[in-house]
Amino acid sequence: MSERPVALPVGLRTALVLGVATVAGLMMLCWPLLLQAEPGQRVEPPFLFLALLPLVVVVVLAEMSEGGMDARVLAVLGVLTAVNAVMRGLGAGTAGIELVFFLLILSGRVFGAGFGFVLGCTSLFASALLTAGVGPWLPFQMICAAWVGMGAGLLPRRVHGRWEIAMLAAYAVVAAYAYGMLMNLSFWPFALGVVVPGQEGSLSYVAGAPVLENAHRFLVYTLLTSTGGWDTGRAVTSCLAVVVLGPAILTTLRRAARRAVVQPGTVLAG
Repeated sequence: MSERPVALPVGLRTALVLGVATVAGLMMLCWPLLLQAEPGQRVEPPFLFLALLPLVVVVVLAEMSEGGMDARVLAVLGVLTAVNAVMRGLGAGTAGIELVFFLLILSGRVFGAGFGFVLGCTSLFASALLTAGVGPWLPFQMICAAWVGMGAGLLPRRVHGRWEIAMLAAYAVVAAYAYGMLMNLSFWPFALGVVVPGQEGSLSYVAGAPVLENAHRFLVYTLLTSTGGWDTGRAVTSCLAVVVLGPAILTTLRRAARRAVVQPGTVLAG
């Protein structure tokens, strides 16, 4: 398999910024499990992180622009962002049907981890503007979608043909469930009064409880509220789209990648 040009190369500086963004996102999502609080103490969400994360995303975009995002790559990013935003609006998450993730995964596979990260951010932001879905949940959606695109770009490069489609389909399933779990974690500490029938106690967050105890409550909460429904619908939709449309879209994206060479001599194995 011949090597292909990199649409958005990730250098050391950009990789460091991506790492900072990832750490900030994880802290914003996982803070309830790490918080040391007294039982009964009122817990407030870290609004500082809500303000910082969009700034981190902006820094990532600026850093990648300095790394070589020219007009051609920007045009590809704009087209894919628009397509993803429209497709997400069509699905609207009904019964867990999400049409945005399969194209995000295929794009991250072809254009690389950095491009996938940026596309995840811009796709969710653009779809939120189109559907009036801007709210405090948007930074969480953006960073989680960015991780989905980045992860696709980090998959093994020496896999081709049917095995590549099988790998991407399996990744789409894993990413769909991971996305749902992380999004649940973003609001679970404030979802009070969730009780399992026939079981004593609540599945809501308990300030000051041991980490493993809260983690157990969260996992059960996720299994009961989204894993068997929304997340499974997202997984099935994304997997089927990758299997059915993946080969044709990968070919189209790779043709676009060959025309969007940023720096001479850079290559992309797809």
